Amino acid sequence: MDDQLALRIQLFREGGQIKPEVADFVTAELAALEAEGRTVTEATAGMLTSHLMMALTRLLAGEAIEQFLTDDQVAAELAGHPEAVTRARAVAERARRELGAALPESEVNFLGMHLAVLAQQTPAAPSS
Repeated sequence: MDDQLALRIQLFREGGQIKPEVADFVTAELAALEAEGRTVTEATAGMLTSHLMMALTRLLAGEAIEQFLTDDQVAAELAGHPEAVTRARAVAERARRELGAALPESEVNFLGMHLAVLAQQTPAAPSS
């Protein structure tokens, strides 16, 4: 994770906008993506980071997250990115298990879109 992305998380944390456990959870998810070879920077993962932190914070505060009118379009776009959908569902399951925050399907889809974009922004590993 680059310094700018770490600063984004720090500002959310210090500003009281998110709970510390949400910042820790998102930081761990970003570290796992980076360990898998993804390019995790402010430019590639800034929106993913903010979106996930705010969605989890809203859920933990008991706020409802509404379905979006674009859910069908997002789901259709994700059909070409099954690995992003699988990853999004795994993140959602960890969030439910570790934080007690059950992401609704629309949020899982948006998370999948962020992950698909991140995958596209990561250079392919050289083949042997």
